Amino acid sequence: MGQPAIAARRLALVLALLPLTALAQAKLGYVDMKRLLDNAPQVQAGREKLQREFATRDAGLKRDETRLAELKSDFERDGALLSKTDADAKKREIDALERSVKRTRDDLRAELKSRSDQELDKSWQEINNTVVDYAREQGLDLVVPSPVVYADPRIDITDRVLERLRRDFQSKRATP
Repeated sequence: MGQPAIAARRLALVLALLPLTALAQAKLGYVDMKRLLDNAPQVQAGREKLQREFATRDAGLKRDETRLAELKSDFERDGALLSKTDADAKKREIDALERSVKRTRDDLRAELKSRSDQELDKSWQEINNTVVDYAREQGLDLVVPSPVVYADPRIDITDRVLERLRRDFQSKRATP
């Protein structure tokens, strides 16, 4: 093998290792996104908002479910004593209420899922922007989100980002 071929291989090896040396010199950070989504006050406020928004409809569904259970219990207990016409009418009433409860429950779940996704998208964007702002301010070159196989606690910025999210949330609540 000639000198030019050896030099070319050495150059190729150096160029291949160059990104690794650049990465080794990079300032890295790690953020546990699940922890942020579980603990960020923005997400918690969104959950509370949804609970308030759906409380009345949820209570109505629970009333209908209770009424359905009572009708079924009454029918099981007294069904044999009813005339065929009355028993058929009671069974139709139970079936209609059962369909109504199922439809209401399905509609409520679908709407809650949609609204939850909307709220989470809003919070996700704010959390992501906060991570990016923090990383830029700290001069980080790369922030790796969870899940990862291993991250040294020295580069875990989750607590600091969470604290910033809490401060931002408090300041937004204080300002009308």
